[in-house]
Amino acid sequence: MTRSRFFPSFAAFTLLMLGLLCALPDTANAIPAFAREYGVSCNFCHAAYPRLNSFGEQFLNDMNYRLPNWPDYTLETGDPMLELPKQVPLALRVQAYIQGRDSEALDPVTGDVEADASLDFQAPYLIKLLSSAPLSEHITYYFYAIFAEKGGNGEVIVEDAWVSHDDLFGTGIGAQLGQFQLSDLMFPRETRLTFQDFMVYRFAGITYDRGILFGTDLGPLNLSLGFSNGNGIEQNFTINSPGYKRPDHLFDNDTGKSVFGRIGTDVGAASIGLFGLSGTQANATGPAGMDPGDRDTDKLAVGVDVSGQIGAKWYWFGQWLWNRWDGFLDPAVNYEWSGGFAGVDYMHSDKWVFSVLLNYADAGDLDNTDTVYEGIDMQTITFSASYYFMRNVKGLIEINGDLLSTKAQDGIYYTGHLDKDNYILFGFDAAF
Repeated sequence: MTRSRFFPSFAAFTLLMLGLLCALPDTANAIPAFAREYGVSCNFCHAAYPRLNSFGEQFLNDMNYRLPNWPDYTLETGDPMLELPKQVPLALRVQAYIQGRDSEALDPVTGDVEADASLDFQAPYLIKLLSSAPLSEHITYYFYAIFAEKGGNGEVIVEDAWVSHDDLFGTGIGAQLGQFQLSDLMFPRETRLTFQDFMVYRFAGITYDRGILFGTDLGPLNLSLGFSNGNGIEQNFTINSPGYKRPDHLFDNDTGKSVFGRIGTDVGAASIGLFGLSGTQANATGPAGMDPGDRDTDKLAVGVDVSGQIGAKWYWFGQWLWNRWDGFLDPAVNYEWSGGFAGVDYMHSDKWVFSVLLNYADAGDLDNTDTVYEGIDMQTITFSASYYFMRNVKGLIEINGDLLSTKAQDGIYYTGHLDKDNYILFGFDAAF
């Protein structure tokens, strides 16, 4: 295999980042639409954009995306049955990067290298339009649309899009209906400080889906229970069995629904949660397991998440997720695998923020299956330094080190950890 071109000594980069941390001098998913609406700074809700502080968490989870005096910022219509924002609440987020990377775009069937750019200008990487506002005393909406992401120009994709009610029938139970990430119950991916993702959420398929989520507090416990289609947010099916040109579509391909939930509480200065999901997914078939099959197979996920804060500057967090995919490849075999992540964010000053993120996953029973799911195996450490030109504008330097040994192609297909996942990235991230 090709040796790393960017990381001859991972330890050297570790020392470099620690040195930078010590040498810098010390100085004294809210969105910008809220800052604009209420006339407050981003640090009202963010420790460092986009990471939320404790009030930001409360704003999202307990206040239904509004301040108590939100009606003061609505249009005076003289109609008590109409609450309209004085301006349409819109915000933008833009990202652009320059990245040096070891990894290649490889065809798992033939082994052909489809793309190999050791230096890559990834600009624009993302352009996103966001909007949210209260519509009544208890109802709020939120959505964002992506105009470009990861080179996908010429398309618009709506990801998060939901409406919520914070007190159904006066019961104190909140409900959220629409598109959202199931993993938001633990750690919202949109508010992480690193470019590197919380990878186990992607591997387990608990990111974007369509469904309904209920939540309430019971003493010291925070309880959440949801139901989702279980097939993501891309599929829809034209209804034609009653006849020609019926005007509606099915968003789901079967009646079965995924059931998921979380129980959370505080233990001392830490927050801890237990997550569970039971659902179905299509089996994998075809070359290297890349094609969806025609069997619905059971899936189960159980996870533990922990997080906390030390003083005003240190935030720490971690997630572990165990998965079982019944009959996913072979109908007679139940496949178990697990993974997680852990990280620390350090608010060094108003200008500098540093992050460390560990990603780990063990493909378990999916190892040696000669499918792309062998590639679940992962061991990386990421160091990130963010420099804030303004509260909502930052530059980013990030180094990712791959700690997992590469393996030779040993089956029919080119799958698994065939190359290193080292990268160095320089970028720009702004919301306004």
